[in-house]
Amino acid sequence: MYDHASGTVQRARKQRREMSLPEALLWRLLKSKPMGVKFRNHHPLGDYVVDFLCYAARTVFEIDGISHDMGDQPEFDLQRDLELKTLGYKIVRIAASDVLRDPEAVAESMVSYCLDRPPPSALRAATSPKGGGFSGVAR
Repeated sequence: MYDHASGTVQRARKQRREMSLPEALLWRLLKSKPMGVKFRNHHPLGDYVVDFLCYAARTVFEIDGISHDMGDQPEFDLQRDLELKTLGYKIVRIAASDVLRDPEAVAESMVSYCLDRPPPSALRAATSPKGGGFSGVAR
């Protein structure tokens, strides 16, 4: 699946090698697929590299340190979130200080959030407005 722009794979690889402490603490807890929920870390998506992605729940988790409040970063984050939303993803921002305070609780809430998300409409059972459905008989 190629859902990223060229060049983002190299940036993703670099960011995986240079994770911040909050990201590394979370990844240690999430990489084992807790409760069957698969997360990807520093995954290329569109023109961006997202901190954590739960593809099944179409959810991006961003760990925001203090730099996200400085300079042009808030405007960049807003634009980035809008673009990712147009690709069909929900964005959840988590303060790095919350991760440092209790990484287990944050990881648990991420897993719970993903388990509570309904599947994309394409994965839901098809229903007919007139009732019925597939009868198993070819017509």
